[in-house]
Amino acid sequence: MDTTPIIQCQNITHYYGSKLIYKDLNFEVKKGKILGLLGKNGTGKTTIINILNGYLKPRSGVCRVFGENMDNITPGTKGRIGLLLEGHIQHSYFNVQQIERYYSRFFPNWRKEAFYELIKKLQVTPKQKINTMSCGQRSQVALGLLFAQDPDLLILDDFSMGLDPGYRRLFVEYLKAYAASGDKTIFLTSHIIQDMELLIDDCMILDYGKILLHEPTAQILDKFRRFTFSTTASSFEENEALWNTSKAGTCWETYSFAPAGDVKALLSKGGCEITNFAEEKLSLEDAFIGLTGKY
Repeated sequence: MDTTPIIQCQNITHYYGSKLIYKDLNFEVKKGKILGLLGKNGTGKTTIINILNGYLKPRSGVCRVFGENMDNITPGTKGRIGLLLEGHIQHSYFNVQQIERYYSRFFPNWRKEAFYELIKKLQVTPKQKINTMSCGQRSQVALGLLFAQDPDLLILDDFSMGLDPGYRRLFVEYLKAYAASGDKTIFLTSHIIQDMELLIDDCMILDYGKILLHEPTAQILDKFRRFTFSTTASSFEENEALWNTSKAGTCWETYSFAPAGDVKALLSKGGCEITNFAEEKLSLEDAFIGLTGKY
Protein backbone atom coordinates (compact mmCIF):
# COMPACT_ATOMS: atom_id res chain seq x y z
CA MET A 1 0.00 0.00 0.00
CA ASP A 2 1.29 3.46 -0.93
CA THR A 3 1.52 5.54 2.26
CA THR A 4 3.03 8.64 0.63
CA PRO A 5 1.21 11.74 1.93
CA ILE A 6 -0.94 13.55 -0.63
CA ILE A 7 0.38 16.88 0.70
CA GLN A 8 3.76 17.23 2.36
CA CYS A 9 5.26 20.55 3.47
CA GLN A 10 8.75 20.52 4.97
CA ASN A 11 10.43 23.47 6.70
CA ILE A 12 8.38 26.09 4.85
CA THR A 13 9.62 29.58 5.71
CA HIS A 14 8.11 32.61 4.02
CA TYR A 15 8.21 36.38 4.30
CA TYR A 16 6.31 39.23 2.72
CA GLY A 17 9.04 41.83 2.61
CA SER A 18 10.49 41.82 6.11
CA LYS A 19 7.34 40.38 7.70
CA LEU A 20 7.67 36.73 8.74
CA ILE A 21 4.65 34.62 7.79
CA TYR A 22 5.96 31.14 8.68
CA LYS A 23 9.13 29.73 10.18
CA ASP A 24 9.98 26.05 9.45
CA LEU A 25 6.37 25.00 8.90
CA ASN A 26 5.93 21.20 8.69
CA PHE A 27 2.73 19.22 8.04
CA GLU A 28 1.31 16.33 6.03
CA VAL A 29 -2.14 15.39 4.76
CA LYS A 30 -2.85 11.69 4.31
CA LYS A 31 -4.87 10.20 1.48
CA GLY A 32 -8.62 10.23 2.08
CA LYS A 33 -8.54 12.87 4.82
CA ILE A 34 -10.52 16.11 5.02
CA LEU A 35 -8.24 18.68 6.65
CA GLY A 36 -9.55 22.03 7.84
CA LEU A 37 -7.07 24.89 8.11
CA LEU A 38 -8.08 27.50 10.69
CA GLY A 39 -6.42 30.75 11.67
CA LYS A 40 -7.11 34.38 12.36
CA ASN A 41 -6.90 36.95 9.59
CA GLY A 42 -3.30 37.51 8.54
CA THR A 43 -1.90 34.17 9.74
CA GLY A 44 -1.26 32.98 6.18
CA LYS A 45 -4.05 30.58 5.25
CA THR A 46 -4.34 31.79 1.66
CA THR A 47 -0.55 31.94 1.42
CA ILE A 48 -0.43 28.20 2.16
CA ILE A 49 -3.05 27.62 -0.54
CA ASN A 50 -0.94 29.55 -3.05
CA ILE A 51 2.21 27.64 -2.09
CA LEU A 52 0.37 24.32 -2.44
CA ASN A 53 -0.66 25.26 -5.97
CA GLY A 54 2.75 26.49 -7.03
CA TYR A 55 1.56 30.09 -7.40
CA LEU A 56 3.93 31.28 -4.70
CA LYS A 57 7.47 30.11 -3.97
CA PRO A 58 8.40 30.07 -0.27
CA ARG A 59 11.65 31.66 0.88
CA SER A 60 12.85 28.17 1.84
CA GLY A 61 11.51 24.66 2.31
CA VAL A 62 9.81 22.12 0.06
CA CYS A 63 6.15 21.53 -0.73
CA ARG A 64 5.13 18.28 -2.46
CA VAL A 65 1.73 17.24 -3.76
CA PHE A 66 1.29 13.62 -4.90
CA GLY A 67 5.04 13.31 -4.31
CA GLU A 68 5.95 16.04 -6.80
CA ASN A 69 7.74 19.24 -5.88
CA MET A 70 5.40 22.16 -6.55
CA ASP A 71 8.28 24.08 -8.12
CA ASN A 72 8.11 21.73 -11.10
CA ILE A 73 4.74 20.02 -11.11
CA THR A 74 3.73 18.02 -14.19
CA PRO A 75 0.51 18.69 -16.11
CA GLY A 76 -0.75 15.21 -15.20
CA THR A 77 -0.45 15.92 -11.49
CA LYS A 78 -1.91 19.41 -11.88
CA GLY A 79 -4.94 17.79 -13.51
CA ARG A 80 -5.55 15.75 -10.33
CA ILE A 81 -6.06 18.94 -8.26
CA GLY A 82 -9.31 20.92 -8.08
CA LEU A 83 -8.92 24.48 -6.77
CA LEU A 84 -11.46 27.04 -5.52
CA LEU A 85 -10.03 30.40 -4.43
CA GLU A 86 -12.50 32.32 -2.23
CA GLY A 87 -15.45 31.56 -4.50
CA HIS A 88 -13.62 32.94 -7.52
CA ILE A 89 -14.70 31.83 -10.96
CA GLN A 90 -13.02 32.87 -14.19
CA HIS A 91 -14.77 33.78 -17.42
CA SER A 92 -17.87 35.13 -15.70
CA TYR A 93 -19.10 36.52 -19.04
CA PHE A 94 -20.01 32.93 -20.01
CA ASN A 95 -23.44 31.51 -19.35
CA VAL A 96 -23.97 28.17 -17.55
CA GLN A 97 -23.83 26.02 -20.68
CA GLN A 98 -20.86 27.85 -22.17
CA ILE A 99 -18.71 27.58 -19.05
CA GLU A 100 -19.39 23.85 -18.74
CA ARG A 101 -18.39 23.24 -22.36
CA TYR A 102 -15.30 25.44 -21.97
CA TYR A 103 -13.95 23.64 -18.89
CA SER A 104 -14.80 20.17 -20.22
CA ARG A 105 -12.09 20.50 -22.89
CA PHE A 106 -9.29 20.58 -20.32
CA PHE A 107 -10.18 17.53 -18.20
CA PRO A 108 -10.18 14.01 -19.69
CA ASN A 109 -12.31 12.56 -16.85
CA TRP A 110 -14.97 15.27 -17.11
CA ARG A 111 -18.31 14.35 -15.53
CA LYS A 112 -20.92 16.62 -17.11
CA GLU A 113 -23.74 15.13 -15.04
CA ALA A 114 -22.02 16.13 -11.77
CA PHE A 115 -22.03 19.77 -12.88
CA TYR A 116 -25.68 19.88 -13.93
CA GLU A 117 -26.87 17.97 -10.87
CA LEU A 118 -25.70 20.87 -8.73
CA ILE A 119 -26.85 23.56 -11.17
CA LYS A 120 -30.43 22.24 -10.95
CA LYS A 121 -30.53 23.30 -7.29
CA LEU A 122 -29.58 26.93 -8.03
CA GLN A 123 -32.76 28.25 -9.65
CA VAL A 124 -30.79 29.53 -12.65
CA THR A 125 -31.33 28.91 -16.36
CA PRO A 126 -28.77 27.29 -18.71
CA LYS A 127 -28.49 30.58 -20.60
CA GLN A 128 -27.94 32.76 -17.53
CA LYS A 129 -24.58 34.49 -17.44
CA ILE A 130 -22.33 33.92 -14.43
CA ASN A 131 -21.85 37.67 -13.85
CA THR A 132 -25.62 38.11 -13.26
CA MET A 133 -25.66 35.60 -10.40
CA SER A 134 -25.36 36.19 -6.68
CA CYS A 135 -22.07 35.51 -4.94
CA GLY A 136 -23.48 32.30 -3.48
CA GLN A 137 -24.72 31.07 -6.86
CA ARG A 138 -21.33 31.74 -8.46
CA SER A 139 -19.66 29.76 -5.69
CA GLN A 140 -21.97 26.84 -6.38
CA VAL A 141 -21.22 27.00 -10.10
CA ALA A 142 -17.51 26.90 -9.21
CA LEU A 143 -18.13 23.88 -6.99
CA GLY A 144 -20.02 22.14 -9.79
CA LEU A 145 -17.08 22.70 -12.13
CA LEU A 146 -14.75 21.19 -9.52
CA PHE A 147 -16.90 18.09 -9.04
CA ALA A 148 -17.11 17.62 -12.81
CA GLN A 149 -13.29 17.51 -12.96
CA ASP A 150 -13.38 14.55 -10.53
CA PRO A 151 -10.04 15.54 -8.94
CA ASP A 152 -8.23 13.37 -6.42
CA LEU A 153 -7.41 16.44 -4.30
CA LEU A 154 -9.75 19.37 -3.67
CA ILE A 155 -8.24 22.60 -2.33
CA LEU A 156 -10.90 25.08 -1.22
CA ASP A 157 -10.07 28.53 0.14
CA ASP A 158 -12.88 30.05 2.23
CA PHE A 159 -15.39 27.67 0.67
CA SER A 160 -18.41 29.12 2.55
CA MET A 161 -17.88 32.71 1.40
CA GLY A 162 -21.08 34.37 0.24
CA LEU A 163 -23.31 31.37 0.89
CA ASP A 164 -26.50 31.58 2.93
CA PRO A 165 -27.11 28.85 5.58
CA GLY A 166 -29.03 26.60 3.19
CA TYR A 167 -26.39 26.71 0.47
CA ARG A 168 -23.63 26.26 3.06
CA ARG A 169 -25.27 23.10 4.36
CA LEU A 170 -25.75 21.86 0.80
CA PHE A 171 -22.07 22.55 0.11
CA VAL A 172 -21.03 20.56 3.20
CA GLU A 173 -23.27 17.63 2.26
CA TYR A 174 -21.85 17.53 -1.27
CA LEU A 175 -18.29 17.67 0.02
CA LYS A 176 -18.92 14.84 2.50
CA ALA A 177 -20.47 12.70 -0.24
CA TYR A 178 -17.59 13.51 -2.59
CA ALA A 179 -14.99 12.51 0.00
CA ALA A 180 -16.83 9.26 0.69
CA SER A 181 -17.09 8.37 -3.01
CA GLY A 182 -13.47 7.20 -3.21
CA ASP A 183 -10.00 7.94 -1.95
CA LYS A 184 -10.49 11.68 -2.30
CA THR A 185 -8.55 14.18 -0.19
CA ILE A 186 -9.81 17.67 0.73
CA PHE A 187 -7.81 20.61 2.09
CA LEU A 188 -10.00 23.59 2.96
CA THR A 189 -10.30 26.83 4.87
CA SER A 190 -13.36 28.74 6.06
CA HIS A 191 -14.16 31.54 8.47
CA ILE A 192 -17.44 29.77 9.33
CA ILE A 193 -16.13 27.17 11.75
CA GLN A 194 -19.56 25.62 12.42
CA ASP A 195 -19.44 24.25 8.85
CA MET A 196 -15.94 22.89 9.37
CA GLU A 197 -17.06 20.99 12.47
CA LEU A 198 -19.62 19.09 10.38
CA LEU A 199 -17.06 18.13 7.77
CA ILE A 200 -13.38 17.86 8.68
CA ASP A 201 -11.47 14.84 9.95
CA ASP A 202 -8.39 16.77 11.08
CA CYS A 203 -7.92 20.36 12.19
CA MET A 204 -4.78 22.44 11.75
CA ILE A 205 -4.67 25.82 13.46
CA LEU A 206 -2.23 28.48 12.34
CA ASP A 207 -0.90 31.08 14.73
CA TYR A 208 1.31 33.94 13.62
CA GLY A 209 4.46 32.28 12.27
CA LYS A 210 3.74 28.69 13.29
CA ILE A 211 1.31 25.79 13.53
CA LEU A 212 -0.40 25.97 16.89
CA LEU A 213 -2.13 22.60 16.68
CA HIS A 214 -2.67 19.74 14.22
CA GLU A 215 -4.96 17.07 15.64
CA PRO A 216 -8.01 14.97 14.75
CA THR A 217 -11.13 17.10 15.16
CA ALA A 218 -12.81 14.46 17.30
CA GLN A 219 -9.89 14.51 19.71
CA ILE A 220 -10.07 18.29 20.10
CA LEU A 221 -13.81 18.18 20.76
CA ASP A 222 -13.46 15.26 23.16
CA LYS A 223 -10.59 16.54 25.29
CA PHE A 224 -10.32 20.33 25.05
CA ARG A 225 -12.41 22.12 27.69
CA ARG A 226 -13.13 25.57 29.07
CA PHE A 227 -12.89 25.94 32.84
CA THR A 228 -14.50 28.84 34.67
CA PHE A 229 -13.75 29.74 38.26
CA SER A 230 -13.62 32.48 40.88
CA THR A 231 -10.48 33.49 42.73
CA THR A 232 -8.99 36.32 44.72
CA ALA A 233 -5.75 36.06 42.69
CA SER A 234 -4.94 38.98 40.42
CA SER A 235 -2.89 36.98 37.89
CA PHE A 236 -1.56 33.51 37.05
CA GLU A 237 1.84 32.35 35.85
CA GLU A 238 2.06 31.04 32.32
CA ASN A 239 1.72 27.28 32.06
CA GLU A 240 1.95 25.15 28.91
CA ALA A 241 -1.04 23.05 30.03
CA LEU A 242 -3.33 26.08 30.34
CA TRP A 243 -4.41 28.22 27.39
CA ASN A 244 -5.46 31.88 27.53
CA THR A 245 -6.17 32.18 31.25
CA SER A 246 -7.91 35.51 31.71
CA LYS A 247 -10.63 37.32 33.57
CA ALA A 248 -13.98 37.25 31.81
CA GLY A 249 -16.46 39.61 33.47
CA THR A 250 -16.76 38.77 37.16
CA CYS A 251 -15.09 35.34 36.88
CA TRP A 252 -12.00 33.80 35.34
CA GLU A 253 -11.63 31.28 32.54
CA THR A 254 -8.92 29.02 31.16
CA TYR A 255 -8.75 26.29 28.52
CA SER A 256 -6.95 22.96 28.66
CA PHE A 257 -6.62 19.41 27.36
CA ALA A 258 -5.80 18.30 30.91
CA PRO A 259 -8.37 16.65 33.23
CA ALA A 260 -10.36 18.92 35.53
CA GLY A 261 -8.48 17.82 38.65
CA ASP A 262 -5.11 18.64 37.11
CA VAL A 263 -6.35 22.04 35.92
CA LYS A 264 -7.63 22.97 39.37
CA ALA A 265 -4.35 21.85 40.95
CA LEU A 266 -2.35 24.00 38.53
CA LEU A 267 -4.52 27.04 39.23
CA SER A 268 -4.19 26.47 42.98
CA LYS A 269 -0.38 26.42 42.91
CA GLY A 270 1.06 29.02 45.24
CA GLY A 271 -1.93 28.86 47.56
CA CYS A 272 -4.56 30.53 45.34
CA GLU A 273 -8.11 29.75 46.43
CA ILE A 274 -10.25 28.47 43.54
CA THR A 275 -14.03 28.43 43.95
CA ASN A 276 -17.06 27.95 41.69
CA PHE A 277 -14.90 25.74 39.48
CA ALA A 278 -16.80 24.41 36.44
CA GLU A 279 -15.96 22.50 33.26
CA GLU A 280 -17.61 23.07 29.85
CA LYS A 281 -17.58 21.09 26.61
CA LEU A 282 -16.84 23.18 23.51
CA SER A 283 -17.84 23.55 19.91
CA LEU A 284 -14.99 23.73 17.41
CA GLU A 285 -15.45 27.51 17.19
CA ASP A 286 -15.18 27.87 20.98
CA ALA A 287 -12.12 25.59 20.96
CA PHE A 288 -10.53 27.76 18.27
CA ILE A 289 -11.07 30.87 20.40
CA GLY A 290 -9.70 29.07 23.44
CA LEU A 291 -6.56 28.08 21.57
CA THR A 292 -5.89 31.36 19.77
CA GLY A 293 -7.43 33.95 22.10
CA LYS A 294 -10.25 36.37 21.41
CA TYR A 295 -8.06 39.17 20.07
